[in-house]
Formats: sequence, C-alpha cells, structure tokens
Amino acid sequence: MSKILVTGGAGFIGSHIVEELLKNNEQVVVIDNFSMGSMDNLPKDDKLTVVEGDISSKETIEKLFQQHQFKKIFHLGAIASVAASVEDPLHTHQTNLEATLYLLEETRKQGGLERFVFASSAAVYGDEPTLPKKETSTIRPLTPYAIDKFASEQYVLAFSRLYDIPTTAVRFFNVFGNRQNPSSPYSGVVSILTDKFKQLVNNEETNFTLYGDGEQTRDFIYVKDVVQANLLVSESREAIGKVFNVGTGESTSLNELIGMYEEITNTKLPIKQLEERSGDIKESYSDISELKSLGFEPKFSMGEGLLEYWNKEND
Repeated sequence: MSKILVTGGAGFIGSHIVEELLKNNEQVVVIDNFSMGSMDNLPKDDKLTVVEGDISSKETIEKLFQQHQFKKIFHLGAIASVAASVEDPLHTHQTNLEATLYLLEETRKQGGLERFVFASSAAVYGDEPTLPKKETSTIRPLTPYAIDKFASEQYVLAFSRLYDIPTTAVRFFNVFGNRQNPSSPYSGVVSILTDKFKQLVNNEETNFTLYGDGEQTRDFIYVKDVVQANLLVSESREAIGKVFNVGTGESTSLNELIGMYEEITNTKLPIKQLEERSGDIKESYSDISELKSLGFEPKFSMGEGLLEYWNKEND
C-alpha cells in the first residue's frame, strides 16, 4: 500500500502535517533523527510508522525506499538553525542539500510518485529590500542555511523538468504554533515570547530582550495555515514544478506582537532594550498571490493564531 513520507515528521511543522494526514486516513512514515523533534509531538496511531534515522545518510534513505512504497513525500527534515549553518557549514550542507538529492534520486528510481513537496524558507531572499517578497524577487542567500535551501529548491524543480517527477517547493515565512521549542537556539520569536508570558502568568521574574525599536516586521503565519498550504500544493496540478511563498501577506511588528500577547494574558512584559543587531533584516512580508491562485486563504489572523496557540500551551 502506498504511503506518505514526512521527513523531520517529529518536529514542529512536520508533526502538524503528520497529524492532518492521519486524520485523512493516510498511511504515514516519519523519518527523524530526534535532534530537535520529539516522539511526544506524534500521535499514537496504527497508521503511523516512525523510523529513527538520519536523512543525510544515503544508505538510510535507500533502505527506507526498499521497505516502503511512497505516493507523496513532504520533505521538512533539515538543520533549521541559521547560526548552526554558519558554525558548521559542511554538516549543515550534508543534511540540508545532500539529503534532498538522496531523496530525489530514490524517488526517481522508485517511480510513480504523486508529489514531492520541499520545505524551503524565506531566508533565500536575504536582505533584498523590495517588499513584498515575490517568488520572482531577487534571491540573495546570506548564510549556508539559505544557500542550501535555495540549491535544494533548484534541484527539486530541475527533477520536475528533467525527469518528470511532480515536485513543488514552498518558502515558509515566520511560522508559529505549539510544539515549537522555545529553548531551541533558532526558535521563532513567538515561541520565545510565549515562554516569557507563561513565566509572567506564573508570577516568575522575567524580561524580554528587544533589539532595536521593536518596529521590525515579519510575516507571521500560524502552523495550521502552513499545513493547509502544504496539502493544497500536494494536490494541485498547477503547483507542479513551481515554488510558492507560504505566509499571510500581512506584516506585524514586534511591538504589535507583544501588545497582542499582553492583551491575551492581561500582563505587562518587562522589556530590556538593546541596540539593533547588525545584519538583522528590518522588514519582511510575502506576496502570496501565487498560492492564492490555487485556492489558499489563511484561516487565522495573527491575533486568532496567537490566542489558539496560547490556549493550547496552557491546556
């Protein structure tokens, strides 16, 4: 029976995709090395097979394809830390680019795949100043992480052109939601803030370090909308051989974000203000008209996503 493979499926976004696929009665295989993912993120389900393994090992990927026949692949497994990629570009490259190539090669050998969806990142745009970011915007990757993401995208699209494998790449903007690890070195600002507000609500002393004036903006997208986008591109014929921004098309400043959280929690966050960090990108938001042309519409505003996230974290 054909299954769906989710690499990095025990991680933040991957586990949400797995959950939705299982709800849709799919047979799912997860491969994860559990460096950042957790078994706690995955539901107990007879339709789920979990393989502990490293996608940067060619032998591991070959063995995976020998044991299972896949109809779809959602490739989210990666070293998601920009800082780690700067520290150790070679190791990051093996996981973030070579693993993509191993998966594509095994897919080509296996044949019969309905869709290969690759999770890329808005980091590929770098500090290119034009707003909003369009899929056709200048690509200016500034770190090994962003370079590998862009190179992987190019391989994914080339395999569609050259070998007729139905592939799609999605560039995630700032995804937030539960299961994002706040203690992780590359955690999003929303999960760090959530942790701070939890401490405040528990009457613990805490403060938040704000670099600059707090007016820097990002396109924050709730994880459930990201799941919706991934499933949509995996089903749409128009998505084959293309790359799509996955965001809301709206920008939210850090100050606005803190204000929303203060309202939800009825607390005041003590701020420790420092000078803005050199190299930090001031503004970023997406143009999602390409994704909307497939029928995508974000279901959660920033406030709605934040409220659901907070409630889930405090269940």
